[in-house]
Amino acid sequence: MTTILSAPKTKVFQLLWTTDDSQNEVENFIDSHPETSALRRNPRYTESRPHLTIPQELRPQNLLTGALAGPQKITVAPYVFQDPGKSLIMIIHLGKETCSHDGIVHGGLLATLLDECLTRCCCPAFSKKVAVTANLNIDYRNPAMANSYFILTAKITKLEGRKAWMDGRIETLPSNGGESSVIAEAKSLFLEPKESAGLTGPYKAEATGDKRYSQV
Repeated sequence: MTTILSAPKTKVFQLLWTTDDSQNEVENFIDSHPETSALRRNPRYTESRPHLTIPQELRPQNLLTGALAGPQKITVAPYVFQDPGKSLIMIIHLGKETCSHDGIVHGGLLATLLDECLTRCCCPAFSKKVAVTANLNIDYRNPAMANSYFILTAKITKLEGRKAWMDGRIETLPSNGGESSVIAEAKSLFLEPKESAGLTGPYKAEATGDKRYSQV
């Protein structure tokens, strides 16, 4: 069976984002979406909300749980489905305060989200449970419209020693039986650093079971 690491929605919001009606609507849409349901039925994947495990005192300095989190930004904590050390899927909503051109999500934010997914995907594959980005090449295919839902995928295509070659993609989350649209595609290389003692971020902590990062 699929392992689901979750918490009551009221607790989830208290842990990270202050909630309003628009956030509740986004949360309910993702939670009940057919894609989410299908992933929950897939025994390969473990579901979690990893951005909620970051300790309160560290959240302001983490880009995705600090400056980018909240209404009209990264509206609710992303839903993450992971086949550890192989692939990862993230479902997310981006609000109106994530733009460059009016109504279009900033390409730099899309790159950040791809890097986030790719890093989370490959860390469990390394013995030290930590990775750094060596190269990230992105092809932008279509504009990402703000106030929309997206699904991001990451997978390891080759693993050799301290190197992981990976593919990533951002698509729109289909609604009402429609087709998804490809927003961006990425190819990347990640490295497991020889020395990782100074790298104490959430990816390593979660993968090694640091109890400060309680699973939600």
